Order: sequence, then structure tokens, then C-alpha cells
Amino acid sequence: MTYYLAIDIGASSGRHIVGWLDGDGTITTDEVYRFPNGVKSENGRLVWDIDALTAHIKAGIDIALEKYGNIKSLAIDTWGVDYVLMNGAAPILPCYAYRDDRTEKVINEVHKRMPFETLYSRTGIQFQPFNTIYQFYDDLKRGRLDNATDFLMIPEYLNYMLTGIKMHEYTNATTTGLVNATTKEYDKEIISALELPEKLFTKVYTPKTLVAHYKGIEVVLCASHDTASAVEGISMTENSPYISSGTWSLLGLKVDKALTDENSRKANYSNEGGIGYTRYQKNIMGMWVVNRLREELCPDKSFTQIVEEARQSTFDDYVDVNDSSFLAPERMKESFDGMLKAKPHTPADYFKCAYLSLAHCYKRALDELKRNTNANFDELYIVGGGAKNSFLNSLTEKICGIKVKALPIESTAIGNLKIQIHRGE
Repeated sequence: MTYYLAIDIGASSGRHIVGWLDGDGTITTDEVYRFPNGVKSENGRLVWDIDALTAHIKAGIDIALEKYGNIKSLAIDTWGVDYVLMNGAAPILPCYAYRDDRTEKVINEVHKRMPFETLYSRTGIQFQPFNTIYQFYDDLKRGRLDNATDFLMIPEYLNYMLTGIKMHEYTNATTTGLVNATTKEYDKEIISALELPEKLFTKVYTPKTLVAHYKGIEVVLCASHDTASAVEGISMTENSPYISSGTWSLLGLKVDKALTDENSRKANYSNEGGIGYTRYQKNIMGMWVVNRLREELCPDKSFTQIVEEARQSTFDDYVDVNDSSFLAPERMKESFDGMLKAKPHTPADYFKCAYLSLAHCYKRALDELKRNTNANFDELYIVGGGAKNSFLNSLTEKICGIKVKALPIESTAIGNLKIQIHRGE
């Protein structure tokens, strides 16, 4: 038996999943290690503990080796946007988290140097205040780039800590807002306009590329942006829209080439890297709002109980959870209160409101997707943790008027493993 290891890290946890092909061609998986992750506050800023991540990566690999003895390859995927600045072999810390608000003061200055309309026409990347392009410009303004020799996105940094090799991966690079949608390399005109050091932006490598070896295991590039791997993990009967449902809900469709027209820009759709296609998708708020409400209102309740109580609630108002007030509030409950005319009376009302709000956001995004691609869809695939929520799935079917095919699987890990298994093809 040939074993492969997918290391999949999200904003709240990470997992090491060993996978192998059965005789019928299906992938069987075994989660051998799980660890916590999350932003922490340091000197008033939100940062990632990359040393802890590195330690967990290595600990999980050791456990996988102890259990399975011989592993052919491993690959790491994480969220996009965030990165580690490097000075030679040393990281320049802290490693900021995308939920930190440090970019707010520089966005307008970036757009003065190159208007967003121009940026979008070149990269096809939707506007988000935390996009890497704005983080880099904040680094430039504060002198953090003065001693930087290069940078690595989070999964690339973790690969480096295993192998000593620095290598940029395409799908994660596209989340920076600095990769040209046509050339699929870092856009020198954007870099020049912002006066970013050109030496930071080196060659971009495609998934399936070998990085090096660690303890006899091949370390390879998967689609290291977790949503890109999640899309690879979806078995579709035809090209249908998908939602990768986790902290964020990523709703999109595979397209042959980037759509950078005016309608796409106004709808704030993004064009991110895939394997042989472009992911035309939109970031929508996800389970972040639900998780925060649980922490504040009923931390001892299970999600099963929360969902059933929300199902019984008669509250029927909803809000735009894509509003910036929901991104990193001190109190999530107060964000809902501030946007609702009728106040919820019980925790169940708040959760019902959150689920309704997500379903309505899905509908708006699907309507935009239909208009912008001139296509109609009968099915919507939902994968990830949110796919387990039957109540949200039923609300989505009703409000969006589409058949939901929920696949409550570790889609990201499956996609990561598929890329490794078929690397030689």
C-alpha cells in the first residue's frame, strides 16, 4: 500500500490526514493528528503563532510515520493572503493575521498609485481590505521590507521549515492580488507602481512540483490555497457552482479563463488559481459568525443542539453578514444588534438570523454568478464543515431555488491527496 499525507490547516484548527487508494480507486483517509490554531493578540495586533504551527506540523508527521511506517509524499495547504517576510533564513516577525486592521489606512494610497479598476483588470482579484497587496504596502510604509530578502506564503513557509527550500505556489500566489491573470506570474507593473522590492517576487511553481524531502518523504506542492484543494476534492457530475463552507464561504465556478470585465468587478468576484482552470468565486462570510455567537451566547451547547433550536425559532429577519462590522468585532452579538430593527430574544433567534443571513448572501452571489457567466445551474455543491448543517442546507435550497448536494467530507484534504496521488500523470 502506498500512503500519502495531507496537512490541512484552517483558521481554527489543523489536521494530518493519511490517505491511500483502495482497489476500486476510492481514497480512504485516516486523521492521525489534529491541533488547534487561531489568531492571538500581540502588542495590540492580531498575529499567527508560526512557531507553534511548525511544531505541530513536525509532530503530526512523526505520528503518521510511526503509525504507517512509510509515506510516499506530503503536501501542506492553508488559507490564503497571509505570509512570512524573510531575511535570509530568519523570519521577520510578527506574522500578521488577515483579520488585523493594519491595512485600513493604506488602501486609498494604494489605489492612488494604481486604481482598483486597473488592478482588477490585471489580476481579476476581488477587493478585500486584507488582501496581501495592502498588507505589503503597509509593510513598505513601516519599513518592514527594508531587510526583507523574500517572503513566503504560510504553506510555503512551512515547507521551508521542513526542507530549507523556498518555493512560491501558484494557487496561493493568486490570493495576493499581485499575480497577473494572463501571465500567471507576479505582475511587475503593479509591483513597480507600488515601489515594492522586485526581488521579493520570484518564480511561481505549479501544483505537483517536488520541493524536496523530509525524513524520506517527498514534500510536494499541492494546490496550497485550501479552497483550491477543496475544489479539486469535489466529485461533480458536471461543472456546477460550489461553496467551500468553513470560516469563510467561498462560492464559485470553474471557468476556462479569468473574467475581468466590469460586471465581475462590480460584483466583487475573484479569479483565483486552479489546476488547469480559474476559480471564479466570491468570498462570503461563513461559519465565523456562528462560531463567535456560540462563544458569546452558549459555549457549552453542541452545534447539534444549536442547529435544532435555531430550526424551531420563528425569527425571520436577516442582515448583510458581508458588512465589515462582522469581520473582527469585539462582540458578534452587538454586530447583529446594530443592523437589526427587530432584536432577537433568545440565542436561538440569533443563530436563526445568522443562518438566514448566510443563505441570502448565497442567493445574491448565485444571482450574480448566473448573470456574469450567462449560465443557469440546477445544482449547488457544498463541501467542508458547513455542509454538515442540514438546516442551513435546507434554507439555502429554499431561498436560492437550487438543489443542494451537501458533501460533508474533508474536501480540502481529499483534493490535497488527489493531487499527490496523480502527480506523475
